[in-house]
Amino acid sequence: MKTLFTLMAMVFVTSLSAQELHALVYFKDKPNVQTSLENPSTILTQRALDRKLRHGVAVDERDVPVNQNYINTLKSQNGIDYRTQSKWFNAAHVVGTFENLEQLTNLDFVDRVDYADQTKSVSIDQDEKFDEEITLPADYGGATNQIEMIGLDDLHNRGFTGDNMWMAITDSGFPRVNVNRAFETARMEGRILGGYDFVAGDESIYGDNFHGARVFSIIAGQISEGNDQYIGTAPDASYFLFRTEDHRSETPVEMSYWVAAAERADSLGVDVVNVSLGYLGFDNSNESLTYQDIDGSSFISRGATTASEKGLLIVTSAGNFGRSSTYPWIGAPADAPGVFAIGAVTASGNKSDFSSIGPTVDGRIRPSVVAQGTATVLVEEIGDRVVTGNGTSYSGPVIAGAMACLLQAYPNLTPAQLMEAVQNSSSQGSNPDNQLGYGIPDFGETFQTLSGQELMQDENINYYVRDNVLYINAAQGESAVPFQLFNLQGQLLIDKKILQVDTVDLNAFTTGIYLFRIQEDAKAFKIGLK
Repeated sequence: MKTLFTLMAMVFVTSLSAQELHALVYFKDKPNVQTSLENPSTILTQRALDRKLRHGVAVDERDVPVNQNYINTLKSQNGIDYRTQSKWFNAAHVVGTFENLEQLTNLDFVDRVDYADQTKSVSIDQDEKFDEEITLPADYGGATNQIEMIGLDDLHNRGFTGDNMWMAITDSGFPRVNVNRAFETARMEGRILGGYDFVAGDESIYGDNFHGARVFSIIAGQISEGNDQYIGTAPDASYFLFRTEDHRSETPVEMSYWVAAAERADSLGVDVVNVSLGYLGFDNSNESLTYQDIDGSSFISRGATTASEKGLLIVTSAGNFGRSSTYPWIGAPADAPGVFAIGAVTASGNKSDFSSIGPTVDGRIRPSVVAQGTATVLVEEIGDRVVTGNGTSYSGPVIAGAMACLLQAYPNLTPAQLMEAVQNSSSQGSNPDNQLGYGIPDFGETFQTLSGQELMQDENINYYVRDNVLYINAAQGESAVPFQLFNLQGQLLIDKKILQVDTVDLNAFTTGIYLFRIQEDAKAFKIGLK
C-alpha cells in the first residue's frame, strides 16, 4: 500500500516521538486455519456460505478470524490505543506514539507495523465530503424522476423490489431511523436486521450524524400519507446499519472501520453494500491520500476489492470534488477494482458540477455509471420531511437499491456479471468517458438483455430463456418429467410432461414474470418474458 509504510528514516523519530500516529499491525499467522476451513459453518453464517456457493466463491484463509490472544496482547501494550481489526488482512488498527508503536515489532507474533504516510502534505477541503444542500419542500415528482431515469420502475413493476436481498448501509450514523415514519414498514416487517457502531464499539446505531439516515431513506423509505408519497429504490430489502464514519474527525482509522464492517457483512451473508463515503484528506495532512494513491492501493480500497472477491456487490459514491480546480478526481474506495463507483447527474441527465471524475491513476474508467445526485429526493431525519439533497452520497444509494432489485431477479449471476450488464445497457455503454462513465443505466433494458442470456442453476435443474423460449435440463433421472407453468396470480397455464432436456415455447404469453416447476409440489423457479 502506497499510503502506509514503515518509517525507516530515523530523522523523523524526534519529531514524531510525541505525536499520535495511526498504524496497521500485521500478524504472522492465524489459529486453527485448516480446522476452520474444514468446518466453514463455524466462521460464516449459512446464508454467507450459500451466497459464496451460488457465485463460485471459495472459503479461504482470509475468512478465518484474527487470533484474539494477539489482540488482547496488543491492547495491554504501553501507550497503545486499539481501534479495530481485519480478518481479511490479518491485522489490527492501533494508535500510539512512534516510540510505542515501534515496540510492537518486538512481539513474536507481529509481522510488521505499517504507519500512515508521513511524507505527504496535501490540503483537501473536507467540507465537500457530503456536499449537503437541503431544499424544502420537495414533491414526489422528484422521486419519480430518480427512479424512472434509470428504468428502475420496470423492475419494480415486475415485482423485483429487493425482497429477500440483504443490504448493508455503511455510513456516519442513523438518527431516528427507529422512529422515522419513512422506515415504519421496514420496522414492522422486521427487515431492519440490526447493525453495529464500529466507531463507538457498541450497537448504538440510531444516533450520531444525519447522513446515514438520509442515505438509508433513498433505499428503504416508504411514505404514503396525505400529500407525501415516497418510495425507495429497494423498499422490500432487508438491512444492516453499520456506522463506520466519525464525522467529528477525519483520520485513517475510518478506513479500517469500514473494512471491519465489510467483513461482518460478508460473514452475515449480505448481498449488497452501500458506501456513501469517500476518503482523501485527513486531519493530519501528512496522512492524506493523493491522486497517486487512487489506484486501489489504499487500505479501504484493498478491502473493497477483497469484499467484491468474496461475492459482495459494493456500490460506492464517486466523490464530490468535481468543482475543484486542483483535485477534481474520485476518492477511495471509488478507485477499487471490482466496485461500482457512482457519479451524479441533474434531474435532466446533465453532469452535476460537484461529481468527481476519473480516471484512476492507473487509467481505469471512473465513475462506473451515474444517477440523479442533484436534488435527489430523500427523507430528512428531523421532522420526517420529504426534501432534496445534493451529492454522490445520494446518487450512490439510488443505484445500490436498483442493483439489489436486479440481483433479486438474477440471483445466480455474480456482482461482476451484473455490473457489466448494467454498464452495457447504459446511455454511454459503447463509448464511456471519465465524466459520466458508462452513463445513465436502464435497468429495464438490462433485465430484458439478461432474460435471454442467463443460465440458471439450481440443484439438478439448469434453465434459461431466450426469445421467449424456455430451455431446460431437468436431469431428473427419468425419460419425461411433469412441467407446470403459472402466472404470478397462481393460475396454472401449462400442465404437461417434457423430456429431461427440452424446450417450452412461451411466445403465446404476454410480457411479465412467470413461475414454473418440475415435479408436482417441487420448488418453483421464476422467469421473465419480454
